[in-house]
Amino acid sequence: MKVVAAVDASEESLHALSWALDNVVRPHPGASVVVLHVQHHANHFAYPVAGHDLLKTNAPEFALKNYSEFLFIMQSMNDRLAYVPPTAMDAMRRTQAENSRNVVARALDVCRQKQASVTAAVVEGDAKDAICQAVEDMRADLLVLGSRGLGMIKRAFLGSVSDYLAHHARCPVLIVKPPNKARHE
Repeated sequence: MKVVAAVDASEESLHALSWALDNVVRPHPGASVVVLHVQHHANHFAYPVAGHDLLKTNAPEFALKNYSEFLFIMQSMNDRLAYVPPTAMDAMRRTQAENSRNVVARALDVCRQKQASVTAAVVEGDAKDAICQAVEDMRADLLVLGSRGLGMIKRAFLGSVSDYLAHHARCPVLIVKPPNKARHE
């Protein structure tokens, strides 16, 4: 049995990993575990953090004519994106890599505490699509992930990675809810 546990920086994902190690992996001694983390694509386009005179233009042609200085494009009616120079991109990629290392290290610490042998993988992309692709590529028998417990309204507006994966992953999905604080007090 191959179990893939998707983790991010949340306590809920670490709780799900811990729960899966205790309740799924331990009863199946031959099970293999992969800790999977998704790192977002580093993109050369970002939302500007401060106003700039060039942002006041509504002409997409401006972006094409002034590419070397700044590339501004229209994302939707009034949203504009700013081109991020390569030096800033390099710094962002280094920060993302460091954050990914920290997330994976925390997950591996949970595994060490439970004396579980695991491998780790970091993939890049949108979490929903990247996890779906990774579990397919890894031929996972089970995907385990935590739920942040979003309410119905937030889930409708923000979307839910766990909800998406429950419907689109090509293997069974185990969604571990956060512990009920009232039950533990």
